[in-house]
Amino acid sequence: MSHKPGRPFLHIPGPTNVPLPILAATARPTIDHRSAEFGRLGREVLAGIRTIFKTRNPVLIYAASGTAGWEAALLNTLSPGDRVLMYETGQFATLWARMARKLGLEPEFLKGDWRSAVDVAAIEARLAEDRAHAVKAVCIVHNETATGTLSDVAGVRAALDRTGHPALLMVDTISSLASTDYRHDEWGVDVTVGGSQKGLMLPPGLAFNAVSDKALAAAKQARLARAYFDWEDMLAINETGYFPTTPAVNLLFGLKVAIETLHAEGLDAVFARHARAAAATRRAVRHWGLELQCRDEAQASPTVTAVRMPDGVSADAFRAEVLERFNLTLGGGLGPLADRVFRIGHIGDFNDLTIAAVLSGVEMGLRLAGVPHRAGGADAAQRVLAGETEMLRAAE
Repeated sequence: MSHKPGRPFLHIPGPTNVPLPILAATARPTIDHRSAEFGRLGREVLAGIRTIFKTRNPVLIYAASGTAGWEAALLNTLSPGDRVLMYETGQFATLWARMARKLGLEPEFLKGDWRSAVDVAAIEARLAEDRAHAVKAVCIVHNETATGTLSDVAGVRAALDRTGHPALLMVDTISSLASTDYRHDEWGVDVTVGGSQKGLMLPPGLAFNAVSDKALAAAKQARLARAYFDWEDMLAINETGYFPTTPAVNLLFGLKVAIETLHAEGLDAVFARHARAAAATRRAVRHWGLELQCRDEAQASPTVTAVRMPDGVSADAFRAEVLERFNLTLGGGLGPLADRVFRIGHIGDFNDLTIAAVLSGVEMGLRLAGVPHRAGGADAAQRVLAGETEMLRAAE
């Protein structure tokens, strides 16, 4: 085996780099999950995670992946045959719709182009048609990781309100939580799904459901079978800081430190850092002459940028080149975008210098792989990171 010196650059849109203090917390000796010490930890993280979702209501934590958070949201609120309105923003919206069908629901999947965010007007028009209120839930992906688009959650809430539709609003924030502004209570979301391995800077293994009073009321009438994911069992014991099954003790140690870390930086500063990195990355891509998968920059993701390769150029071969030469891991294309795009993750634990280094590695990789491009994108990105955007516009 050959040794690659220096730090590995993991810049997929999740799992993300785990900061050393959080990693150290997860390495603590495991404690008894029925002890008084654990009860204190449980109460602290269950209260602390509410501040990240910006809710006063409960947030349930499962020892599971983010996908399990989708399942828990659907199982606890809906009944067999219920119609669910969803929107095709990309791979993860597609997978959530597929799950809904497997669970015995009837997803109505509004067609998208995999280059745009949720079309709020299309959702509003469909809800306005549904005078019988057959649609029981609207489910959207806030940040579509496959395509690099960010959808307007508040806009979807407004569409529900304007049409007077009583459907639940469910939102996947797995790749946006703790990375861009999100307001569960203020935006009137009924179930918000999250995961540990992205903006929260933890290893994979925790799934979250933030729930509204309306969602809790729906759970009392829901008839889909549930056992491990039953909110009622979880909420009853969470009040004391404990869990009905064995929790991921060491990940909860890490979650405590992650929440403290986010608040030490300040959530607004965290969001600004992600927005700045995304803007710099898009600036580099445009300078290179490559195309963004997200057509409208107003809808661009703050956590991942998907870049389209020129026709006939393999995105996967390019990713293999930068991994081999620079120990830089980039995300690949998913679904119909396989081998057609590469994705640059700018999410979690990074700073401006990190992003500058990553974009330099991408540019060197473009040169080595023979991908047609205009040199100087990394320099253009550095100017954005340094706050020289006005000077850059003038130079162009």
